[in-house]
Amino acid sequence: MKEFLSVLQSCPLFSGIKSDDLGTMVNCLSPQKRKYAKDEYVFSAEDMVRSVGVVLSGSVHIIREDYWGNRTIIARAECGDIFAEAFACAETKKLPVSVVADEESEIMLFDYNRIVRSCGNACVFHASLIQNMLNVVAVKNVMLTEKIQHITQKTTQEKLLSYFSEQARKQGSNEFDIPFDRQELADYLSVERSAMAYELSQLRKKELLACHKKHIKLFRETDTLHHPI
Repeated sequence: MKEFLSVLQSCPLFSGIKSDDLGTMVNCLSPQKRKYAKDEYVFSAEDMVRSVGVVLSGSVHIIREDYWGNRTIIARAECGDIFAEAFACAETKKLPVSVVADEESEIMLFDYNRIVRSCGNACVFHASLIQNMLNVVAVKNVMLTEKIQHITQKTTQEKLLSYFSEQARKQGSNEFDIPFDRQELADYLSVERSAMAYELSQLRKKELLACHKKHIKLFRETDTLHHPI
């Protein structure tokens, strides 16, 4: 367990918790640690979820699949990120999404009730945990609002520009890496991959961006695209 304490310290659920106290807190919460292979389901749609997941290594996608198996990526959780907290909090009887490992991953699962309810030992950490959980849920709501902004744009090109503009703002640079490959980006923006590839080509021709795999560079109209990436 000790080898993962540094990862847990980076998790927003444990924000403000001193390193000396974190080990005691984790022992109080009695989490389960599990390994998942790429494409293995952590949670499946229709499951009843009462646990909150923290990614110790690797990454997972929160996805929605329709009757025919078409997949939409709702969100991505990487090392130190938390997931499924809203569904556990709402006591959702049937999970409307699935959580799938995007690569070989290790996950720590915490019982939600242990987080938000004081234990028999009158543990002093729970007030901080409850406040942190509220902050996590609030931040996730903001992130979903941002995604809605992207996917409600009228055209595929506008969806791409909306998403890339937001990434540039968050990373403080016109040059950045995104967490998705081409198919994953299409799934995230709810567009056809072939249509998206065409629009990316059109944006390159207009010299509004340059891209190579997951690396993106944006340009304004006053910029000159001397060295495409």
